[in-house]
Amino acid sequence: MASTKNRRIVMLIGVPKEIKNNEYRVGMTPAGVRELVGLGHKVIVETNAGKAIGLTNDMYRQAGAEIYELASEIFAVAELIIKVKEPQAQERKMLRPQQSLFTYLHLAPDFEQTKDLVESNSICIAYETVTDKVGGLPLLAPMSEVAGRMSVQAGAHALEKTQGGMGILLAGVPGVSPAKVVVLGGGVVGINAARIAMGMGADVTIIDKSLARLKELDEQFGPQLKTIYSTTDTVERAVYRADMVVGAVLVPGATAPKLVTKPMLKQMKDGAVIIDVAIDQGGCFESSYPTTHDEPTYIEEGVIHYCVANMPGGVARTSTFALTNATLPFIIDLANKGIDKALTEDEHLRRGLNIYQGKVAYQAVAEAHDYPYHETADLLG
Repeated sequence: MASTKNRRIVMLIGVPKEIKNNEYRVGMTPAGVRELVGLGHKVIVETNAGKAIGLTNDMYRQAGAEIYELASEIFAVAELIIKVKEPQAQERKMLRPQQSLFTYLHLAPDFEQTKDLVESNSICIAYETVTDKVGGLPLLAPMSEVAGRMSVQAGAHALEKTQGGMGILLAGVPGVSPAKVVVLGGGVVGINAARIAMGMGADVTIIDKSLARLKELDEQFGPQLKTIYSTTDTVERAVYRADMVVGAVLVPGATAPKLVTKPMLKQMKDGAVIIDVAIDQGGCFESSYPTTHDEPTYIEEGVIHYCVANMPGGVARTSTFALTNATLPFIIDLANKGIDKALTEDEHLRRGLNIYQGKVAYQAVAEAHDYPYHETADLLG
């Protein structure tokens, strides 16, 4: 670890423990802390923030962090708060004017959170709307990969008769057909869901509105994967025949479109399973509402719904390392340059700005909650 003796501490960065139901991820690994401390920054971590996934207080201390007993102590002094999930109500009360928050927010379907963050006068940057040079979402991608792969794993379990499902083995056996899996959306979540479902031997179909994307998938996977252009008719037909439907639709920063309505649900097979990976953005099934790892499923119209809002938290160690790998370069940039300068100089990081000192800086969020929209260029001067 690089020595910080006689070096100016540029920024004080705080990493509180996550408090959402069954959320064991942590905003930064010890390796990430070591990088920041080596650059002269100070990192404070809440005690036992990573204990559940084998990242001990001693590991953070050895990386150069200081351990604080309470989240309130971290929120009281840190200039930049690094988290994983959106701040819960009690955390939002601790945010201070001009303090910066860098985490997943998913504000479009969440009025209460948006209102609280606006009233906090803090600066809120959302992982899920940061972009890259090719138009991707680099901080959403690692968790989308995890959620896509987990979705089929969770769906296969829910299909078991003891879980309320149809009693179907995803792969089938010789002489018995495999399960029919339909994936709505051919993005990162959809590809990873399809990959795992095919690997388990299922009959897999991806539906997407982009012909270019469908062509890429066809070239990548060949005849093992069926691809269908998305219309109301094709979605209906596929969903009615499906044993499992994975909702993997994303409109960056906006509420997810409802592709499967409640009337359509009535036409699905009893004991079929739907996994709504888009639930963080409001869900792409009209019948969806958020569930937890404690109670992950419910049944409506005979269809099993799995709508856990923090799916990657179920594999928290893998997810934490994958997330830190993606976020660390942006955290370093924010710390080295200061928040405003980093946002001004990096258009991709700037697209992550959702709330700036009481003003909504992301158009889809402003439209969702009827707030005035402010251009980031105006806010940053």
